[in-house]
Amino acid sequence: MPPKLQSILPALYLLGVLTLLLCPSGLCDCRIPPGIAHGSHHDISSFLSFTTVVHYECDEGYVLVGDPQITCRSSQWSSAAPQCKALCLKPEVENGKLSEDKDLFVESENVTIRCDSGYGVVNSQNITCSANRTWYPEVPKCEWEVHNGCEQVVEGSKLMQCLPSPTDVKMALEVYKLSLEIKRLKQEDQPKDLY
Repeated sequence: MPPKLQSILPALYLLGVLTLLLCPSGLCDCRIPPGIAHGSHHDISSFLSFTTVVHYECDEGYVLVGDPQITCRSSQWSSAAPQCKALCLKPEVENGKLSEDKDLFVESENVTIRCDSGYGVVNSQNITCSANRTWYPEVPKCEWEVHNGCEQVVEGSKLMQCLPSPTDVKMALEVYKLSLEIKRLKQEDQPKDLY
């Protein structure tokens, strides 16, 4: 054996013994870190470490759900890789409210649309934030409901049931009162028959 190799041999032997003590049978190495959809991972292990540490990040528009770091120990990852879930913007519903009032919703989150008094939901009342960052089914609308008998309401308590707001009821009553006054004035101006 060449003299140079003989001088290196004890150092290699010591390295092998240390490796077996710290990591028996070479079990310290995990397979390739698991990948994630809509995100990436980076090895953040220290240079002389016998463990592998991987850090995960999500693409823009997605949020990390789970532990952002996993570690390789005894040839196994400390936990499953986290997931990157889609974010959906708060749905805008005119004349309606959401069951939860927040600006962002995470994939698979459900929200219920509740329409203001006098309005009804057109399409599904319950929607879900989907993986493609949109609402499914599409965001419903709240449309004014015309109740039976409200199509030509002119007077009385039905106005309260048929108009969307107290302001509209007040205006309708003023218009009705004005129409009665005009009708009365027209009757007074007509010549009376004398028989």
